[in-house]
Amino acid sequence: MYDTALNIKQSTLEPDINLIQNSTLVQMTNLVQKYDLPDIHVLESESNFGVTFWQPDNFYIILGRANSAEHSLHTQEVVNDGIKVYKRPTGGESVVLSPRMLVFSAKISSESLGKPKYIFHLINTKLIEELSKAGIKNLNSKGISDLSIGEKKILGSSMFLSGKTLFYHAVLNISEDISLISKYLKHPKREPDYRNGRAHDDFVTSIYKEGFIIDKELIKASIEKAFSNLFKELGSYMN
Repeated sequence: MYDTALNIKQSTLEPDINLIQNSTLVQMTNLVQKYDLPDIHVLESESNFGVTFWQPDNFYIILGRANSAEHSLHTQEVVNDGIKVYKRPTGGESVVLSPRMLVFSAKISSESLGKPKYIFHLINTKLIEELSKAGIKNLNSKGISDLSIGEKKILGSSMFLSGKTLFYHAVLNISEDISLISKYLKHPKREPDYRNGRAHDDFVTSIYKEGFIIDKELIKASIEKAFSNLFKELGSYMN
């Protein structure tokens, strides 16, 4: 009789749990917005831009072009905390943005852009050169477009390439707590080889966490110099 009662109790609860989960997914689907964060004006402009910076004023989650909230996010946590979610027009996996991170982007035209993998490699090479001069050591270009300190990621980037015009944007983790990433993001379906299945907490780090307490303005100046060198090498032209 106890077993029967227990089974009845479980069966009556299960629809409620499913209802809650489905309701969360519906909320999440409705909350995902078209990407309109500050660097969208760079992408949509007919002009070219040198590197531009944006310091997030709050927490945001950005889905990659092929991502869905259901498969990429811990939706209940996102809904509970009221985090705004956007879907960007560029590829790559989902990311968390925060005021302790730096977002930068550029849009350039050049007759010698080459394939995306080559462009990512070239950009990362220039960034490593200048950020190393600023005092950040053991920097590496990893995967297709990441920067790491040792084997831990500090920067992710993506691009949109149309003919001879490139839109590139990246997020650099200066000092954000890594636990916030694992709170909102599920393990991605695709990952670079160097991740080796590591959880977010074991895979991502910040410049500060690695012991490089460097002024944000110096970091920005280093990135600007890296892109200046890039533009010269590509022979890019600016409107």
